[in-house]
Amino acid sequence: MNIEQLHKEVQYKAVASSGPGGQNVNKVATKVQLYFDVLSSLAFAKAEHERIITALNNQLTTEGILQVNCQESRSQAKNKELVFKKLLAVLSKASVIIKVRRKRTVPKSVKRKRLNDKKKQSDKKKDRNYRY
Repeated sequence: MNIEQLHKEVQYKAVASSGPGGQNVNKVATKVQLYFDVLSSLAFAKAEHERIITALNNQLTTEGILQVNCQESRSQAKNKELVFKKLLAVLSKASVIIKVRRKRTVPKSVKRKRLNDKKKQSDKKKDRNYRY
């Protein structure tokens, strides 16, 4: 993942934050929305690009754009930094190679031992229940 290329490809938009906050919320656009076109990005290797697209399929718009928001801080600059960090976290999580689960089989000797132990336990309890 080329972070410098990502900086060039993202687009920011500042909008008014929602929720309580009084005058600051009413007059200052501190919420930052980041738009990133995943489909036409050049910041990834081909295999990594395909993994990201499949992992983020549900979060992309119909045009293939990923939108990330941040309104945690009262400062627009701080929200801009935070939203880019969020984007990096989302992309790094999506680009991880999923480990393929291989089905394991239990050896026959282990199955046999388990069944023999169960049989011994059953016999032991059966012997206790003797009636005259």
